[in-house]
Amino acid sequence: MKNRRTFLSLLTAGVVALCLVAGSALAAELLGTITKVDVEGKKLTVVEKDTDKEVPVTVTDDTEWVTPKGSSKIDLEKVSKNVTKAIEKGRKGVNVAVTHEKGVASKITVAAKKKEAPKTNQ
Repeated sequence: MKNRRTFLSLLTAGVVALCLVAGSALAAELLGTITKVDVEGKKLTVVEKDTDKEVPVTVTDDTEWVTPKGSSKIDLEKVSKNVTKAIEKGRKGVNVAVTHEKGVASKITVAAKKKEAPKTNQ
């Protein structure tokens, strides 16, 4: 009886682990640049990195905003200001990796800014 109970508990734990791994694998990742922010509609327009195709992404109150400084819940007004500043500096927008499922973002990771190599006088 004890062997059967141990077997069933291990089997159950394995099935639960498999479901968790499969569930996280279903979410897609989109690499690109945020070019537009609709604060009222809670939508971002992300231009896909390789195809230059505009992809609308909906955000929720639970969407996580991850930067090199840490993570927090998304604040669309701050994101809008950051996109505007980036465009004013001559860039296309803010480079991000968006984890989403069916166009609804669960996590947005901001790509770290590349630091220029120090110039050497020779």
